[in-house]
Amino acid sequence: MRVGLLTVSDGVAAGTRQDASGAVIEDWIHARGYRLAARFAVPDETGPITSALIRLCDEEQCDLLLTTGGTGLTARDVTPEATLAALDRLAPGIAEAIRVDGLVKTPRAALGRGTAGVRGSTLIVNLPGSPAGVTDGLQVLEAVVDHAVDLVRGTFTSHD
Repeated sequence: MRVGLLTVSDGVAAGTRQDASGAVIEDWIHARGYRLAARFAVPDETGPITSALIRLCDEEQCDLLLTTGGTGLTARDVTPEATLAALDRLAPGIAEAIRVDGLVKTPRAALGRGTAGVRGSTLIVNLPGSPAGVTDGLQVLEAVVDHAVDLVRGTFTSHD
């Protein structure tokens, strides 16, 4: 599986902050035997986020595209809106499962606004910006991501 990674952070994009959450995702990609197709960092701005998502889907042809950051309640947290602009259709159950699982650990998970959906043949999932939130979200994805990507790609799968 080819996985794209997009970190949404003013500090990471400017090179003034380390990408701790992106590192967690990259480790997860390698541990699962997936291939990191591309990794970008963009500032918390709708245009650059949407452009990067489209590029990772359409040009890099990622099977799965994971974002980290920009999913909270501040005025600069625009990743969900930028993602919606790039999607062909939603996959709300994935984002809901990530939030529900997070609520078991912290009530602050209810503040997350991440979304998930499909553009072309790429599954896109927004993860939180914190390493702990990313770890929790990836644990949820482990149970469904291979099957979800097979469905998005049109690979024959059984419904066992």
